[in-house]
Amino acid sequence: MPELPDPVMIRPSLPKEWPSTLVAGGCFGLFAYFLAILSPFIAFGASVLFFFLYTWPFFLALLPVAVFSGMAISVWQQQKIFLTFILTLLLVSGSFWGLFYAFVGW
Repeated sequence: MPELPDPVMIRPSLPKEWPSTLVAGGCFGLFAYFLAILSPFIAFGASVLFFFLYTWPFFLALLPVAVFSGMAISVWQQQKIFLTFILTLLLVSGSFWGLFYAFVGW
């Protein structure tokens, strides 16, 4: 009979767990998206509602982008919660306002 290795000695490596900051990053992305969607109403008033009536699918498409970018920044920054929030807020608001001004100038 061949000499087989002891199964207790050779354990398969456990799968890598995702850091818990992914949840915080996703929440930051969602919060940043809501702040970004609120900002045109603060800047221009209620007339922005008519603009969003026709362009809402494009701005809704930014929601998963905002959540995933918050998650990516949280993994990139590793436990730096405040910096993660600031970078997520800047990235999401920049992409939102870039899309907004692209449609307004079109």
